[in-house]
Formats: sequence, C-alpha cells, structure tokens
Amino acid sequence: MRPGPGWAAPGHAGRGFTLLEVLVALAIVAIALGAGLRAAGVLTDNAQRLGDVVAAQWCADNQLTGLRLSRAFPGIGDADFSCEQLGRTYSGKLLTRPTPNPSFRRVDAVVSDEAGHVLVTLSTVLTRL
Repeated sequence: MRPGPGWAAPGHAGRGFTLLEVLVALAIVAIALGAGLRAAGVLTDNAQRLGDVVAAQWCADNQLTGLRLSRAFPGIGDADFSCEQLGRTYSGKLLTRPTPNPSFRRVDAVVSDEAGHVLVTLSTVLTRL
C-alpha cells in the first residue's frame, strides 16, 4: 500500500503553512494597511489645511497692503472684511490698536474660515505721514 498525498515520512517537514501561521500573517497585513490608510488621511487633511492657511494669508496680506497704499492713518477700532481666494470665502477682522508712540498704529488682520476658526493673524505697524 502506498501512503496518501497528505502523508509525510518521519523526519520530513510538511509542505505549506499551518492555519495559525496564515492567520498571523493576515493580521500583520491588516494592521499595516490600516496604519497606511490613517497616514494617507492625515496627509490629505494637512494638505487641505495648508491650502486654507495660504489663502487666508493672502487675504490678510491684501488688506494690510491696501491700508499701506491708501496712506491714510487708521483710526483705533475694529473693522470687518471678507475675501475670496481659490473659490472660498474667508471672513476677517482688522484690529487697529494704539502704540506708545502716537504717530504709530498697530494693525492686526485676523482671518477665519467658515466655522469661525482663526487661520492666520498678520500684523503691521502704520505711521502718520
């Protein structure tokens, strides 16, 4: 009588993997894929946030540059503005504050997203001409 196909002679290792080895390998692959997906999601979120911050910085810089070009000495107080960049609308506030020297004013441009989260704050000092 000849042995069946699943039979191994004494001293010979079986061919193939056991079910436990296959399950451990599958668990390792699943964990690695899950970590890769999470990392890809974080990169996507960071890229979106970076785009929002850059566009908000353009808005703030445009407002402060407009004040400098107007050559008008700003009064103390707050002023709202809105700006559209890259197809999105951002809301902002110009905060004008006095300085110890009455010939200077500090102006902060604070730009927020639609949810009201501050994305960027840019500051400058304007002088009386």
